[in-house]
Amino acid sequence: VDISSQDIAFLQYTGGTTGVAKGAVLTHRNMIANIEQSYAMAEPRLTIGEDIFVTPLPLYHIFSLTANLLLCTKIGSKNILITNPRDIPHFVKEIKDSGFTIISGVNTLFNALIHNEEFLEVDFSKLKFGLGGGMAVQQYVAEKWQDVTGTPLIEGYGLTETSPVVTINPVNIKAYNGSIGLPLPSTEISIRDEDDNELALNEPGELCVRGPQVMQGYWNRPDETQKVLSHDGWLRTGDIAQVDDEGFVYIVDRKKDMILVSGFNVYPNEVENILVKHPDVVEAGVIGIPNGVSGEAVKAYIVTSNPELTQDQIIAHCRKSLTGYKVPKLIEFRDDLPKTPIGKILRRELRG
Repeated sequence: VDISSQDIAFLQYTGGTTGVAKGAVLTHRNMIANIEQSYAMAEPRLTIGEDIFVTPLPLYHIFSLTANLLLCTKIGSKNILITNPRDIPHFVKEIKDSGFTIISGVNTLFNALIHNEEFLEVDFSKLKFGLGGGMAVQQYVAEKWQDVTGTPLIEGYGLTETSPVVTINPVNIKAYNGSIGLPLPSTEISIRDEDDNELALNEPGELCVRGPQVMQGYWNRPDETQKVLSHDGWLRTGDIAQVDDEGFVYIVDRKKDMILVSGFNVYPNEVENILVKHPDVVEAGVIGIPNGVSGEAVKAYIVTSNPELTQDQIIAHCRKSLTGYKVPKLIEFRDDLPKTPIGKILRRELRG
């Protein structure tokens, strides 16, 4: 079969603001470009054929797919796949004497590791750095990680729609700096307001991206593609960011209502649609709230016709239809929910 750079390599599924899964069309060029871009940024600390990566995220996650599986293939490194990263004692046992040089993961994983007594006994003599993505790296976790391991926790940023890496901090930084780093080679970024005007340095706006790693669009969804991808190749990320005088990018907030639980996306509509299927639930509104373990947790506000309905019953109902991390951890019953004049629930008011 004759494969060209413009042929589809992956339909990498992701959710949109509605929570409906969409297939990001990633071509061979998209993927190879992002591998080469990532390598260019990390090359000063990589050793061909000798590095040992630890991969605790599943390979269907775009972060692992590109940064671990494909990049590791390019440089001929060993890759230690952790099948159940929630089992921290077993995780630590697997890597303790492995001589690993790089470990990737999400903030919640690094947080769990630094609070594990056995992890403190791990041999970090060959560790070059930790790579954090998928969700925001918290300052406390990054600083504690460096205290424990003697190496920095380097943060990057990306999306499924960008194969995924857009920015990353230099791999030779001495310590966590709170930013998501600098754009990859051949990557343009633009901070724009609601009217698509480009903003100045240090002004927050929507982060837009253009480069060879940007997807071709959503599979069979031209309507959704048009919402985020301009005719001249700019992708609207839906994230609010700003750029400092040195070009480092900082995420300010998310424009969307998406909730990030341990690096995985949870969309309120999906959870609300399950909640209202319960015969005693009249209305439901879902938001994310800060959580020290998972970064964010799902909280549901419920209006019920049955005063005897309990939190446990609601959670049990959700578990029948939702993956574990999407199930609400907190339930609050209310007499009514704040709404717009046309009846749409105002999540921003639920957040207070």
